[in-house]
Amino acid sequence: MTAARERAEAPALAAAAFQPHALTLARQWRRIRKKELARQVGVTAAAVSQYELAQSRPAPATLARLALALAVPVRFFATGIPAPATAGHPHFRSLRTTTQAERDQALAFGQIAWRVVDAIEQHLELPVLRLPSIDLPEDACSRDLETAAVATRHALGLGDEPVPHMVRLLEATGVVVLTLPDVSEQVDAFSHWYGTRPFVFLNPSKNDKARSRMDAAHELAHLLLHHDAEPGSQILEREATAFGSQILAPDSQLRDELPARLDFEQLRKTKRRWGLSLKALVYRGHAMGVYSDYTYRRAMNKLAEWGYPEPAELGPREQPSLLGKAAAVLAEQQHTLTSVARQAGMSADLLQVVLSAGSEAAPRVIVEA
Repeated sequence: MTAARERAEAPALAAAAFQPHALTLARQWRRIRKKELARQVGVTAAAVSQYELAQSRPAPATLARLALALAVPVRFFATGIPAPATAGHPHFRSLRTTTQAERDQALAFGQIAWRVVDAIEQHLELPVLRLPSIDLPEDACSRDLETAAVATRHALGLGDEPVPHMVRLLEATGVVVLTLPDVSEQVDAFSHWYGTRPFVFLNPSKNDKARSRMDAAHELAHLLLHHDAEPGSQILEREATAFGSQILAPDSQLRDELPARLDFEQLRKTKRRWGLSLKALVYRGHAMGVYSDYTYRRAMNKLAEWGYPEPAELGPREQPSLLGKAAAVLAEQQHTLTSVARQAGMSADLLQVVLSAGSEAAPRVIVEA
């Protein structure tokens, strides 16, 4: 079949194998309302709803216009890839401030990324999922969280040492980590299961190593502790923050390294060793009884005076690299991005968005004015 004939017949073939969920996925990713999409395509909003609810099927010409409006190839709607079975609920850090459209877009990106990961795994073996099983009592106290975190650290081979790279640790345990592209800054880090793999999404706007490490540890806590829990609870968020902080630096090690009196020079050294912010260190010191209420308030006031970024910056955020490395290996095996994109039912441009989100950004030369 010639390329021209294949392009001509593609809408008819896609229409015959139309998958309603794929239309919803593309529309949510592009953040286009049904009414606006209908206007661009020349159908009614009710017709778009019927397509997404599998109550009717778009004609080939209509499907071609839908693909054009949503900037996806027509095969996106008929790749034969089912929607991933998702277990549990996504844990968004800012449920009150993010709109439903913003959350839908972020989750749609997760499904698109899952398509890419599924296509990659047809050719490569990605790290096997090896997250430990953690059971907390219903009314877990801080001591329970510390014990669970220490057990998790040992299960992941960390022992008593600092975590060298929190994002790399997640990737090594089989978690897919991605940077959220072109989404609202209101969408903070979040985690969700797609298919048989957990995914963690980090917002790049906080270009700070200590913050990115805490975000990654916080989402690991949700994956381990709150798999079936209803999201949005402040109790769960506090548990995740406490557990994540203990993953980065257990009380048993940190207590002996915090200066007994408020000494920011020593705190800076502790920050560099454990990769925790000064604010987090002062908070932990107060929680452990190292610092009195008065010392805690004085330290927080001083940090507020200094503002952000705080002293002793650790450098730019930690970034994922797994998908970028996978793409490089595929290229060595003569698998082009075009062939992988076709397998995932998307354009090469959209595939590149996903691969870039899972790759470490290359350094750039600063051009002086």
